[in-house]
Amino acid sequence: MSFMKSLFFQIIVAVIIGIGVGILWPDLGSLLQPLGTGFIKLIKMIIAPLIFMVIVTGIAKIGDLKSVGRIGLKAIIWFEIATTIALVLGLGTANLLRPGASMNVDPSTLDASGIEAKTNGSELPHVVDFIMNIIPTSVVDAFAQNALLQVLLVACLFGVALAATENKAKENVLTLIENILGILFRIIGYIMKLAPIGAFGAMAYTVGAYGASTLSSFGMLIIACYGAALLFLVMLALAAWWITGLNFLQFVKYTRSEVMLAIGTGSSEVVMPRMMDKLTKAGCDRAVVGLVVPTGYSFNLDGASIYLSLATVFLAQAVGIDLTLGQEITILLVLMLSSKGMAGVPGSAFLALSATAAALNAFPVAAVALLLGADRFMDTMRVFTNLMGNCVAAFVVAKWEGLLDQKRMRAVLSGEISAAELEREEQASLSSMSVSRSEQGKRAVSPEML
Repeated sequence: MSFMKSLFFQIIVAVIIGIGVGILWPDLGSLLQPLGTGFIKLIKMIIAPLIFMVIVTGIAKIGDLKSVGRIGLKAIIWFEIATTIALVLGLGTANLLRPGASMNVDPSTLDASGIEAKTNGSELPHVVDFIMNIIPTSVVDAFAQNALLQVLLVACLFGVALAATENKAKENVLTLIENILGILFRIIGYIMKLAPIGAFGAMAYTVGAYGASTLSSFGMLIIACYGAALLFLVMLALAAWWITGLNFLQFVKYTRSEVMLAIGTGSSEVVMPRMMDKLTKAGCDRAVVGLVVPTGYSFNLDGASIYLSLATVFLAQAVGIDLTLGQEITILLVLMLSSKGMAGVPGSAFLALSATAAALNAFPVAAVALLLGADRFMDTMRVFTNLMGNCVAAFVVAKWEGLLDQKRMRAVLSGEISAAELEREEQASLSSMSVSRSEQGKRAVSPEML
């Protein structure tokens, strides 16, 4: 019965129990939110220092700012291509299936106050504000606010400066950072033992608070969103196989525990540290993983892009408006910009939809309130698609840079190299690194210094 000890099995059981509690005792389910929220906070508290150390060690080994800039540019190009395809796919699916055509909603009867409560009065940053917000007020503030793009900037600068250092300090700093990195991954291992409890609480709250009846009320919209996401994932899998030789199904199996946890908690950030570790073990260069994955959480929201474009057309259909080709192009252009500033903003999907509705001026912004009940049930689609999109991006950019070990990738994903062997490799690598640098330090001490 060893499979019962696996994290994947425990999370599946926890999610099923959580759904049952939410359906049978919705009031109890609504009270269990702190279990999921607490677990997510435990993971998030360690993400900023982890990203900093992963990027610094990776860049220090690559050695120059030019390589870092090239990796970043290739990642942005891939992100833009992927999110544009996702937006177009959402528009196409909405026009084909017409999920809102039979609703005949009178927008004057809608109460938009729920949108204000959902977004806490926030707004999406404008392009200039978004760029300026990447620069932190101070280094400490970037970590205190858990602002990933700011941490990314600080880490890149520190890593490049460390790579340019030619004295003994470089070796000492790298040894210290890599040892702390090993400790951080050990802490994540401890926290992950609570993952089933977090998944149970999050799922019980979702079903208890929003009700399973929502699934039938917005059935066609949900089917359209999940169908579009499935088609996008097939296209993503084919592109990944063509460019890198990645077996997408094997990768999903390899990361099944993390995928299930992300779905159960409704957050892809909660598995970011584990995903970065697994991508590195599967042959992606550490620097590429460190740069691409955190950046993707702001620039590569494929699942959210599908939902936003599809939901905008759905709202127009629900109030009896047929959009023109020009209006749909406007949707595409607005969402290409607004979707980039969504990460970390409360109720960002509703803000992006409201901004798009205002730009179109084809239906009242109040119509966005129609999605208040259904939005939470889109999380599974958004989380899984966003997560896979970022992971595939890491493989693709690593291949473009010549920093993907394809032989190792195939061996790890096919199971030729087991999880236990990967763990032993990592421990041996850290030990040998520490010993090697210790010996270098001893040799660097001259008789005159003694």
